[in-house]
Amino acid sequence: MTEGRRRIPREHFGSGKLTINPAKAVFINCPYDAEFAETFEAIFFAIVCCGFTPRSALESGTVAEWRMRRIVDAIFSSKYSIHDLSRCRGEGSEMLARFNMPLELGIAMARRFIKSRPNQRHDWLVLVPDGHGYLKFVSDLAGFDPVRYDGKTESVVPKIIFWLATRPEAAEIPTPQAVLNELPRFQKEKLRLQKEWGGDIPWADMVLAALEISETIF
Repeated sequence: MTEGRRRIPREHFGSGKLTINPAKAVFINCPYDAEFAETFEAIFFAIVCCGFTPRSALESGTVAEWRMRRIVDAIFSSKYSIHDLSRCRGEGSEMLARFNMPLELGIAMARRFIKSRPNQRHDWLVLVPDGHGYLKFVSDLAGFDPVRYDGKTESVVPKIIFWLATRPEAAEIPTPQAVLNELPRFQKEKLRLQKEWGGDIPWADMVLAALEISETIF
């Protein structure tokens, strides 16, 4: 890869090689901070390796459009979504919890039950860490059996891949170990891109980086 050269001139997320097929699109609902970075990278990379397209409110890069509108648009144009409820706990000196993740899960669940879209039902996966007391603040999830993991990439990747492998659109699916073996390469490339961009990376560049590495797995 040539240093200083953009990966996708004249191309953006949703076009060309990055055209979005809603039937294979997966909206990611999780924290986007440094503490959660490794888990996010694992979820993102596993989705790409399984032949699906990760979606996010961050993909457009625009600040001219209301953030909730971008979230709703991405969820309603994706058949699947993954929701990590790790941060629904008290944080900081005031012990305030983040409820952005449950809010976005609620939007995804509502989409599934819209009667005007019987053939476009939304499907979701809820992730919770081992020992997480989610039933204390969202007991209605008890009937949906959220998937537990220990907070580590080695634990979350198999959960993501198993779930995607059981979706109707799944084609050739790699083993969790194969994805974990290549994950450090993606993380290294992501760090390189962060340095080149001076911080935030265009969503399209990150997807393409994952695609290029995932093609070496099979």
